[in-house]
Formats: sequence, C-alpha cells, structure tokens
Amino acid sequence: MKIPAPRLILPLLLLSFPLSAQPGYEIAKMMDEREQPDDMVSDMTMILTSRTGATRTLTVHSVRKGDDKQIIWFLAPADDRGVAFLKIEYEDREDEMRMWLPSFKRMRRIASSKKGESFMGSDLSYEDMTLRALDEYTYELLGEEALDGDQVWILESTPKPELRSSYSRIVSRVRQSDFMPVREEYYDRVGNLLKVRTMDVGVVKEYSIPVRMLMQNVQKEHSTELIFDNMELDTGVKDDLFHERNLRRLP
Repeated sequence: MKIPAPRLILPLLLLSFPLSAQPGYEIAKMMDEREQPDDMVSDMTMILTSRTGATRTLTVHSVRKGDDKQIIWFLAPADDRGVAFLKIEYEDREDEMRMWLPSFKRMRRIASSKKGESFMGSDLSYEDMTLRALDEYTYELLGEEALDGDQVWILESTPKPELRSSYSRIVSRVRQSDFMPVREEYYDRVGNLLKVRTMDVGVVKEYSIPVRMLMQNVQKEHSTELIFDNMELDTGVKDDLFHERNLRRLP
C-alpha cells in the first residue's frame, strides 16, 4: 500500500474514521500492521555502559519468527558463552520464556511476575522483549513534531490494569513515513521517567528495520546499546527451532 506524504497522513486519518474513533488507536494499529519480514536472523553486539563509563560487551546470535517467537544464544565473552534465551508468545495463555544457564546446567523459566527483571544485566527487561499487544493498551495522540528531519507523531500508550506492566505509560515518537517508533520514553509506576529508547532505522529488502538501538536507564545512569549485523530476512525459519532443547545447542 502506498503511504501518503507524511504531512498529509494525520488529516487523512482524522477524515477516514468515524468521529467516535480514536486517532491514537488508529496510529497504533497501523504500527502493529506495518509490513515486516516473516523471520530475521542476525548477529548482535550488546554494549553495557555503567554510570562510571565502564563497558561490557557481549556477542549474540538471534533468530526471530514473526513477533511472537525468538531464540537468542550468547557467544561471548567466555563466561557467558552458551547462555540462551527462548521466547514464545501466545494470545490465549501465558507466554513461555526460558533461559538455559550452562554453568549451572539449569533451565530457568521466566514467570510473568518476573518480566520486570533485567535481561542479562542490561537495561532491557523481559517485558521490553515481548510484543506490545495492541488491545492491552489505551492510546492518546499528544501531537506531532519534527525529529531529526522526520515528521513524527507523539503517541502515549497506557497499559490496561490487567496487564500488570512495569510502566505507567510509554510515550513514543512514531515516524509518519513508515510507522516506526524512533524514540520511546518509559515511565515507572509512580510516573517518573525511567528509560529512554532510541533507534536508528535502515531499509533491508524494502523493510524498515532497526539497525541500532540504545536503551538508557536515566534513574540508574546506565545504558545498553544493541548493534545489529549480518541480517538475513525471510529465510524460511521453521517453527520447530523454537524449542527448549535447542537452547543447549550453539548455532
């Protein structure tokens, strides 16, 4: 589908839906429905930086299918080599998240009550790594502005109480040209700014894909940078890869 020129999209949105429709929800829906690859295989460099400037670098291999299945293997440094993570999300039951910890020879199940915990000491929580389901939030369009040469919508997403989120709200800058969120602010349960996520977006096989992501925890003065390399899209990844037995097998 051809996307209208960025400055025309918001007026067209407002004219295209009944007066009872919420433009914030409609923007979120188009974000949810934007064209994405069926699967993606990539290498990632994860750089953790403390408030003192000390850094720790991890090397990761990731395979994702859709938004609901992902398996990640840690390849370096040596003390983390072999650690692996599996995520399978479901619509009608609790998501499945498991970590293989080779040094303990232990498979750890991540319960939904633990989704606010840090993933591998990074500024990403397990919740940050799951799909933001459209109907689990309410939305408000706060306005629009220019950001780094692009027109963006300012979209506020508030989790519904039954979600039991770690956040009270998320404010996203959504690029009007391709519905990509390029900056997001996460507020803790008492309403204070907790994290800021920014993304650099590239085009791979005509898809808008994040090529770099920075998550900053402003309260802890700690950050996590993810750099994506060697991306392969639409390779025909099979569903049976996403099984806990494969966590023990390095790619």
